[in-house]
Amino acid sequence: MALSAKATQEFVPIKEVRDGIVILKDGGLRALVLASSTNLSLKSSDEQRATILQFQSFLNTLDFPVQIVVQSRRLDIRPYLLLLENRMKVQTEPLLKIQTREYMEFIRNFTESVNIMTKNFFIVVPYTPKKLTVSGGAFSGIFSKKTANMAREAATAEFEEKRSQLDQRVGVIEQGLARCGIKSVELGTEEVVEVYYKVFNPGEVEGKIELEKVQ
Repeated sequence: MALSAKATQEFVPIKEVRDGIVILKDGGLRALVLASSTNLSLKSSDEQRATILQFQSFLNTLDFPVQIVVQSRRLDIRPYLLLLENRMKVQTEPLLKIQTREYMEFIRNFTESVNIMTKNFFIVVPYTPKKLTVSGGAFSGIFSKKTANMAREAATAEFEEKRSQLDQRVGVIEQGLARCGIKSVELGTEEVVEVYYKVFNPGEVEGKIELEKVQ
């Protein structure tokens, strides 16, 4: 018996990404917050205990669920090697040119023998409104153009209302992380698309999210 082929999009719960907000097919919204990391090993015992208790207190104050995601990927060293190569081409000192070439070779050999991983920490902030079913009745086909315009305006207003609720939750997350000494920033549309592209295409070459915002 032949199996019917389905498009990949049917298995992806995302409808679209608008203004940095992930809109799911069921009407729910998701925001992605990129968080910095903190090394507890470099802290004293008292500092470790204080950080853990502060983070526990932060989680206990939340009245909505969140998802903490750690994304580990192999570091793509090629952009850095390209930068070194461009600098080597404009280098006028022969000795510095040789040293740069040797350094590039060392970096290339080292990364081939050792997997250097990068880790990104995300907090997925959800907002799922209650579903409302609206029936057009017998007059749903009358004044279709006007009805379509009204429907678009209503959809826009509904999105802005849901986005306002989601923004409040994002603010709670960012403030709570700040009290724990963790910097955070909400991702924009391009960054959100990049994150989900990597999730659904794990074999692709490593890209780069601009982490300077949280460092």
